[in-house]
Amino acid sequence: MTERVGRATMRDVAALAGVSIKTVSRVVNDEPGVAQQVRMRVQDAVGRLDYRHHLAASNLRRGGGRSGLIGALLQDVGNSFSAALLRSLEDAARARGTAILSASLDEEPERERTLVHDLVTRRVDGLVLMPSTDRQDYLSSEVRAGMPVVFVDREPRGIAADSVTVENVEGALMGTEHLLAQGHRRIACLTDLPDIPTAQQRLQGFVDAHRARGVHPDERLTVTGLRGPAAGEAAVSRLIDLDRPPTAIFAGRNDLAQGAVRALRRRGLSESVAIVGFDDFPLADLLTPPLTVIRQDVVRIGRLTADLLVARLDGDERPPQRIVVEPTLVVRGSGEIPPSD
Repeated sequence: MTERVGRATMRDVAALAGVSIKTVSRVVNDEPGVAQQVRMRVQDAVGRLDYRHHLAASNLRRGGGRSGLIGALLQDVGNSFSAALLRSLEDAARARGTAILSASLDEEPERERTLVHDLVTRRVDGLVLMPSTDRQDYLSSEVRAGMPVVFVDREPRGIAADSVTVENVEGALMGTEHLLAQGHRRIACLTDLPDIPTAQQRLQGFVDAHRARGVHPDERLTVTGLRGPAAGEAAVSRLIDLDRPPTAIFAGRNDLAQGAVRALRRRGLSESVAIVGFDDFPLADLLTPPLTVIRQDVVRIGRLTADLLVARLDGDERPPQRIVVEPTLVVRGSGEIPPSD
């Protein structure tokens, strides 16, 4: 007998069980109206053939066009912030019997457009987006067609949609003011690409904190366009070698804070230069000294994002909601080191 090649189909199950395809459909979809003996025969055939039910197609037929899938496009699912956010979304989706398709955008606008197109063609029920593009009006037709889109971490531009963001200016101001209050005046600022809204806002908070005290930040100590911990480490190494190096560092991302910590440790300055990082990360409290951070409540952000998306899927027709979450200062030790001179 020739071994069957390829996946088993519903027709294969029906033939082995001696029933109709409709009966197989009722059994695999756990619908009533099938005698117990027949149900067991179908289930036995499913097991013997290792049949995998096409859940998405079934959902589309039974759920008014719903696929049971949600797309989540974040900047870097390897980053602790995006990873924690994705986990929070997954927990909410699981409770609803929904699966999440996720991907990283890596600040690449064309990648964003391509992935959004791919998810839309796969009939996702909704989309969570941390955008890379300057404007997102390319989504207008999908939104008009009824697909819910919730923006997270960054507000939408060119389109009216729900959003959940953090008060970045206030958080950066809070962290910088904390360093100024310790007596620091030569504070370095490390930020991401200058065209990223969150980077712009955190730099603005850094400047605003200085202005509030009548102090002008040293432009030589502000480094933008940094991507990842290695870039942060290299930037801090260069700053330390200045004739008047910084006595403190405000890192506008958790990975930049990690890079700064490595640079200071390598130069034996961990106990001499203060650091405040924006956003927490695992093991930050176990560093020497423990890292003082501006913490975003990622679990709450994820829950609020999921709540907005679920409400839209359930028919909520209110105007777009804009939710802004306040960050908090977590004092641990690194941000309380006094100036060395």
